[in-house]
Amino acid sequence: MAQILHLYLLATLLLALSFKATSSSRHSGNNGLKSLHFALYQHETINKTGYIIVNGVAGAGVGQTTTPFGTLFAFQDPMTVTANISSKVVAIAEGTSITSSFDGLRSISIAKITLRLKNHMGSISIVGGTHNIKPADHPVVGGTGDFMFVQGYVTSSPVDLQGLTVTYKIVFHLYWPSYANKFSLHDKHVRSDIIP
Repeated sequence: MAQILHLYLLATLLLALSFKATSSSRHSGNNGLKSLHFALYQHETINKTGYIIVNGVAGAGVGQTTTPFGTLFAFQDPMTVTANISSKVVAIAEGTSITSSFDGLRSISIAKITLRLKNHMGSISIVGGTHNIKPADHPVVGGTGDFMFVQGYVTSSPVDLQGLTVTYKIVFHLYWPSYANKFSLHDKHVRSDIIP
């Protein structure tokens, strides 16, 4: 009987310890890394902020959401705080994409996003695959200014694909390694007051 009680107490103790470890890891989440999470809206207007530089050679034609395979597209798009193009511009996305699928919906993209946020100024660089009508994650490969040494990813999701101007929601998930704290970075918490 004493052995059964001992095993029961040991199992209860282990369960309690594992629950406590799980709960605390949820709260720390990013292991003490400085992080910043926010969303902006990218507005791209054909033949105004985005241009086809080289026509593709095969596959889908040029449409609202498609370009032929091999199309080289360059852009310099405003990024606003809401989906309304008239809202405050706090960033500029500039870069290029090359259509990489015959259905015309996917491309390889390279972009520099220059950010002018409250207490955070600089740029981040992203690369990766874009899907024109579905959400896509893009790794952040570096940054400048307050975004020096930044890592993380951005998620691009279509909001409005009708008309000459298309709108994408860009959600930023940015993290700085612990050694970046030596380079005068701001606080270590998620900021909800970063939009000026």
